[in-house]
Amino acid sequence: MTRLAARMLPDGRRLFLADGPIELVIEAWGGAEAVQAAYAAARRRAATILDELCAELPALRRQARPGDAPLTGVVARRMQAAVAPFAGALFITPMAAVAGAVAEEVLAAMTEAAPLDRAYVNDGGDIAIHLAPDQALTVGLVDRPDRPGLFGTAVLRANEDVRGIATSGWRGRSHSLGIADAVTVLARTAAQADAAATVIANTVDLPGHPAVRRIPAAELAPDSDLGMLPVTRAVGPLADEEVDGALRRGAACADDLAQRGLISAAALHLNGQTVTTPEKRVVGGADRTISPA
Repeated sequence: MTRLAARMLPDGRRLFLADGPIELVIEAWGGAEAVQAAYAAARRRAATILDELCAELPALRRQARPGDAPLTGVVARRMQAAVAPFAGALFITPMAAVAGAVAEEVLAAMTEAAPLDRAYVNDGGDIAIHLAPDQALTVGLVDRPDRPGLFGTAVLRANEDVRGIATSGWRGRSHSLGIADAVTVLARTAAQADAAATVIANTVDLPGHPAVRRIPAAELAPDSDLGMLPVTRAVGPLADEEVDGALRRGAACADDLAQRGLISAAALHLNGQTVTTPEKRVVGGADRTISPA
């Protein structure tokens, strides 16, 4: 018997699906029959993903290294591919892309089942997006998940290559090695955005700063893929120049990933300060993809 919980949210437009740690908010636009067919497909696919991931969980929790043998499941392979550009250069496991990869898979089931104008699958802030020709979608950027406040928007257009958006930071549901309140990344896919947001958020940091309290990840979650790596649990008062320095470290990482073609844009937020990168995607530039609220 499936464990999947499914219900329409009070607005009557969005579908909520949950299976263990997977919690999805889904919305689709199109003909009424197409939307219903897409939602039915989402329910069917979401009911099977967790078991598939659990079958390969030990491999998904291992550090990614160049030349790793391909994993078996379609979602697991998508996770593995998303972290492959970082394998060997830093500590990362395929779990860094799990939410984005799950969102992509459910969205793929929806678009295969019915023609849709627009759709998104939001897995805890990591979002896969479908846009038919000439369509666009505006996504709000929040500064911290525990007390959300809108600090900007990202406009995604069908004629651009962004179909994934993901956010990482120490206040989120996953652990972070850095101190960013939120790092939001736009990329070609949700899995790629998920992995990149994790990497960038880890670099927004002030190593050894006394105001930052850290604890080994395994002490918070014994089965964490981060093991004994110290994850951020609290960030005390920081001077403006310290906040600026931490954000600059993250922005340098984001710029590098953009130059490598791994991301399209990023917004980094810490203590009320925001940096968007690369500069051509900032409000006032040619594309104006990320704008202030």
